Amino acid sequence: MAHALVGGAAGVVWLVLPGMTSGADAPVAIKEPAPAVSAVSAVSALPAAEDETSGADLVLPLVAVGAVGVAAGYGYVRRVRRARRRTTPGGVGSPPPRAASPPLAGLDERACAALVEADDRLRAARAELGFAEALFGPGAVTPFRRATRDAENELAAAFRMRQRYDEGVPAEEAERRHALAGIVGRCVEAGRRLDAVAGDFDRLRGLEGQGVDAALGVAEARFRELAGRTGAVDAVLAGLGARYAPTASAAVTGSVEQAKDRLLFATVRLNQARQAADSGQPERAARQLRAAEGAVAQAAVLVEGVDRLAGELREAEGLVAAALTGAEAELADARGRPDAAEGAGGEGKDPGAAARLPHADAVLAAVRQESTGRQPGDPIGVLRRIVRATAPLASGRAGVLAAAGLVVARSSTAAAADFVTTHRGAVSATPRTRLAEAERLLAAGDPTTRAQADTLALEALELSERDVRAHGNPYTGSAGAGRTTAGTGGAVLGGVVPADDPENGPPAGFGRPTTPG
Repeated sequence: MAHALVGGAAGVVWLVLPGMTSGADAPVAIKEPAPAVSAVSAVSALPAAEDETSGADLVLPLVAVGAVGVAAGYGYVRRVRRARRRTTPGGVGSPPPRAASPPLAGLDERACAALVEADDRLRAARAELGFAEALFGPGAVTPFRRATRDAENELAAAFRMRQRYDEGVPAEEAERRHALAGIVGRCVEAGRRLDAVAGDFDRLRGLEGQGVDAALGVAEARFRELAGRTGAVDAVLAGLGARYAPTASAAVTGSVEQAKDRLLFATVRLNQARQAADSGQPERAARQLRAAEGAVAQAAVLVEGVDRLAGELREAEGLVAAALTGAEAELADARGRPDAAEGAGGEGKDPGAAARLPHADAVLAAVRQESTGRQPGDPIGVLRRIVRATAPLASGRAGVLAAAGLVVARSSTAAAADFVTTHRGAVSATPRTRLAEAERLLAAGDPTTRAQADTLALEALELSERDVRAHGNPYTGSAGAGRTTAGTGGAVLGGVVPADDPENGPPAGFGRPTTPG
């Protein structure tokens, strides 16, 4: 504005100045006298001179005013731009802000929740299928098994995307947003596959009608079978503790007690289901029956896990000697290869072999020494040490090492899967993702990835146990609590019933037609 005022004043001066300096008298000449001219010539030339002087006097001020105005406008624009840069967005004259993208942390949380919910529902659906098949036969449940497999494929793809996301792939923020959205989409699609057959599955079972009595008979028979096995499995677990080191049976420590807790919960719910059916409350009877079925199914996982581990330990025990021999042969072969180096490593040598070979020798020597002692050992743990020490140097010629790697990876993956299944009410998305990746690698059948599958499964088990410790148990699990029935704490921890309403909340599975996320 100051520039504009100065320009205006200058223009006024230029316009007024000619009038102030011109008058009736002829201007005083400051040049040398010119040759004389006639009066007529002087008089005739006067008007033309006056016109020229007037035109010049008018043009020059206008040009000056225009130049000053342009300069003033330019200065004003620059000041406005500087003011906009100094102020925060959204001020006067600033363009409207674009719609903000959702925070990446919020999308991440939503993707994790969708993974957990879809995984829980699939595990519950598998348990329901088992009871339906026991009553109606394999042919009747074929469409539902197909829908379950389709949902499993969608969820497996979501877990694979999540594993890559955790590994930093993709790296760009925009692409990571797309990856999280894709995870949620896959989980939603998995839920839709179950939703599509949920109505038909409910009609097949007929739990809210005459079918509840037959279903109760199947569940009660399975309950009695497991109750009778718990004593025998308890003896098996005690035998494992006497024969092997504590680490050998650590994965199933407490499994018998947890199985009894689930069966206690199932006892209460089966009785409530019978009472509801007899009193004409089919919906309540169906809800209590499905909760009892979920508890019975988890008790079966816990009981069968002990028997499976006993078989795995016997198999590993028989492989230790052969694995040692095969590992020593692999190391001898590695020393003879041109890319191996005993010392510092020369040109063309593998510098890592110089460190790996002595380490592998030390591991095998320690295993041989331990095997000759009288202390109880851990056969699966011994195989794991052998496989890990020799895997970077192995050529694949010793097939026994591949078999040992399979035993190790299969055992750790099964242990992690059992733990997630029976504690899914507290297990987060990350250990489930590691478990899914271990299962994918194991199913691929590639011997070179079995060690990686074992590592991922052990990580999944460790993270799951950490989640359970952090979760705690808000329920007393005793009938004396007044509000919850016996075994409720274990059932909530296992995801059999929802934590917010364990008494009346609907269990997950085919019977809950909702999509995650």
